[in-house]
Amino acid sequence: MKLDFSILLQAEYPRLIASGVVTWLELATLSWLLAIVLGTVLAVVRLSNNRWGQAAVAAYVEYHQSVPILVQVFLWYFGLPTLLPESVQMWFNTNNSEFVFAFIAIGLCMAAYMSEDLRGGIRSISKAQLEASRALGMTYLQACRKVILPQAARIALPPMISHTVLLVKNTSLAMTIGVVELTYVTREIESATFRTVEVYLFTTIAYLGVSLLIMAGGSALERHYRLKTR
Repeated sequence: MKLDFSILLQAEYPRLIASGVVTWLELATLSWLLAIVLGTVLAVVRLSNNRWGQAAVAAYVEYHQSVPILVQVFLWYFGLPTLLPESVQMWFNTNNSEFVFAFIAIGLCMAAYMSEDLRGGIRSISKAQLEASRALGMTYLQACRKVILPQAARIALPPMISHTVLLVKNTSLAMTIGVVELTYVTREIESATFRTVEVYLFTTIAYLGVSLLIMAGGSALERHYRLKTR
């Protein structure tokens, strides 16, 4: 069978594809921001002297790394809303709850991985730097923010880039709860046209392109900070 990509330009397909790409990138961006912010907090708490905090973060990480992310998405979308008051459920139902719960579930899950990346970076830094910072009058959080985390982020950059790519790919799971992102749109167009190869090949190239851009950006950041530290 001859490939015909012109099918993607017919009817309303260009608009649907553009809308799907925008939703996909929005979902990935919000999930990534949540993962980075929460992952940083978790890493700092995990390496503090608070045993209760350490235990809570360890349990959080174990849960999110052990349970499939698809199950977590389902739990947030189908399970947790049933525990909310009916008025709150109605509000979510009329305010794009699929997107909201998808980015929360993905962001919370990937935060566990990001926190472990940062924790590894922090542990590679000499404890003497933290002690010296405290001796200068800094609090634990100030020392982490001004001295430890900037260095740890540089060290943890490679695995964090890898997990960013994983996050971008995992956003496709949002289609299972009705988020109209790129994979959802792809399935709809394929069902209407039966041009399976062309439609899914286009989506494959889109995911591959964004993933390669992220990896290229990560490599550029690694070179920049490597040269800067010499």
